[in-house]
Amino acid sequence: MSTVDIILEEARSHLKRLEPHELHRLEDALVVDIRPHHNRLAEGEIENSVAVERIVLEWRLDPAGEWRLPGFTADTTVVVVCNEGWASSLAARDLQRIGLPNATDLVGGYRGWRAAGLPIREGGTQAVV
Repeated sequence: MSTVDIILEEARSHLKRLEPHELHRLEDALVVDIRPHHNRLAEGEIENSVAVERIVLEWRLDPAGEWRLPGFTADTTVVVVCNEGWASSLAARDLQRIGLPNATDLVGGYRGWRAAGLPIREGGTQAVV
């Protein structure tokens, strides 16, 4: 097992990861898409998701930070989405560490959502920076 696999396994041990249909049924989750713009543009986005560049994720989602996005609290369920559900697990772990205990990610990532036939919108929205 590689070092990355060990780190990923440790990160996921603290997450209540969601399957695409579970996320689709949630009404009050903040869905954060950390995929690069070119992926969002080419493949689409999950409806009602917000694109946040990975490089500023912690600053924009720190529940006590001055740079945080409006409309969420430390109790909000935050679901991080990447292409296939790998990088999002590490990002969700980091969000838990900064004060979002309900942060998690999407099993299979955006591509799992899309394969499940769930609603998408045209991609390429401007990311929060």
